[in-house]
Amino acid sequence: MLKYDGHIHTPFCPHGTKDELNRYCEQAIKEGLSGISFTEHAPLPDNFDDPAPTQDSAMPKSQLYQYIEEVQAIRTQYKDQLTVGIGLEVDFIEGYEAEVSTLLNEVGPMLTDSILSVHFLKVHDQYMCMDFSPELFQEIAEALGSVDAVHQLYYQTVQKSIQADLGPYKPKRIGHITLANKFHKKVRPTRLFTNEINKLLLEIKEHGYALDYNLAGLRKPLCKESYPPYDIAVQASGLGIPLIFGSDSHQAKEVSIAWSEYNGIPLSTP
Repeated sequence: MLKYDGHIHTPFCPHGTKDELNRYCEQAIKEGLSGISFTEHAPLPDNFDDPAPTQDSAMPKSQLYQYIEEVQAIRTQYKDQLTVGIGLEVDFIEGYEAEVSTLLNEVGPMLTDSILSVHFLKVHDQYMCMDFSPELFQEIAEALGSVDAVHQLYYQTVQKSIQADLGPYKPKRIGHITLANKFHKKVRPTRLFTNEINKLLLEIKEHGYALDYNLAGLRKPLCKESYPPYDIAVQASGLGIPLIFGSDSHQAKEVSIAWSEYNGIPLSTP
């Protein structure tokens, strides 16, 4: 099996580390990987206010082309040692489909790999960042009436992301579909949402998309499971959905940490 990490962040991430691109590449080579994709958080729409309390969810638009140029240079530098993908982690934001499409049409021809993720939920006409902290997650639960309601809204929003028309450069990989479980050891739902997840998997298969098999949740003390968990990943694999390994690294050493937790499930490359 070729080891490929399709979800790596960079020093352009406002909430990450300043580890340079080459450090991630060297770590990947040391780990025996065949390739990696840099998938930095795409700039949010100009008319969208970042709802994270620290307002550091994504790189600013002013840095987007510098990011692409630097990854292109690293791609050339390591071409004989490592396949390097140029990508973005694109936020699906309900109601901002046109703005996201415009961005993708602008930079899509320069990209080789991207992920479509949900981090923001529209809660009573207000956007909230659902994975920022357990305290903020609880605030969303209070606004919606229950923890279960947050999970329900999250899966509904992921479904909308799968169905959304975001143009020809829409990412073909759906990000961490069980991110609602990030704080589940502290903020507990009362059920597993099996039907909702089954429906998402069938829609992903129907659209011919791949799935981000993201091991970052194993490093989160209130989660301790991958996104999606192993049994759901096995189910997705059985449906023929390609699983792309994602360390979701925000520092170079996490590339190796994530592979140390890999459990042998069949993987694909972008």
